[in-house]
Amino acid sequence: MDVILVPGFWLDGSSWSDVTPPLVDAGHTVHTPTLRGLETTDADRRRIGLADHVQQIIELVDALDGPIVLVGHSGGGAVVHSGADRRPTRIRRVVYVDSGPQPDGVPVNSSLAGDETGVPLPPWSEFDETDLRDLTDDQLQRFRERAVPTPWGAANDGPQLVDDRRFDVPVTIVGTTFTRAEIEQAIAAGVPYFAEVPRIRDVTVVELPTGHWPQFTRPVELGRILVDEVAR
Repeated sequence: MDVILVPGFWLDGSSWSDVTPPLVDAGHTVHTPTLRGLETTDADRRRIGLADHVQQIIELVDALDGPIVLVGHSGGGAVVHSGADRRPTRIRRVVYVDSGPQPDGVPVNSSLAGDETGVPLPPWSEFDETDLRDLTDDQLQRFRERAVPTPWGAANDGPQLVDDRRFDVPVTIVGTTFTRAEIEQAIAAGVPYFAEVPRIRDVTVVELPTGHWPQFTRPVELGRILVDEVAR
């Protein structure tokens, strides 16, 4: 199986390096693209939006043969959900790692400070304790050293969804800072972020209690979960 791992904000494809070994050992072909504009801190990201990241993943999907599993962490969830919308018959499953199926037209995260040159990683003081749970001081330092500003459009654009067949694609939500019960409460309260979930025909929720970046705090466990979900 081809498994495409899409990183969230501020990270490149190498952020999955400690997650991929279980998938490779299970015989899967793993792809870890770096999204456009996040190649280096000096990259020109002024004209890059969410649609460009979606198109990048679609081009990768179209270059592969056979079924594909898409995995998106955080802001990458909007990218992979759009991928399922654009190629519903090619995607075997979508896995959202502490993220979800971003609804049509809803900005990914418009609360982040930035400008056309990019959205830099905010100070750690602006994150909740739950986001930073289990990250050591050394990991926090290395994260900040490797962080690349996210394109403004990638954070502030909303996905453009057009094909209801996306609801036929099975989904797994790996909650690391939220639980199954909290997802159900959010749906009942009409929280827009989870508005698509009740329309998806096959949804599995897996809890992996840690912070928002399990690829750093619990990479082996995350890798094993992905192996299980790819095989589901």
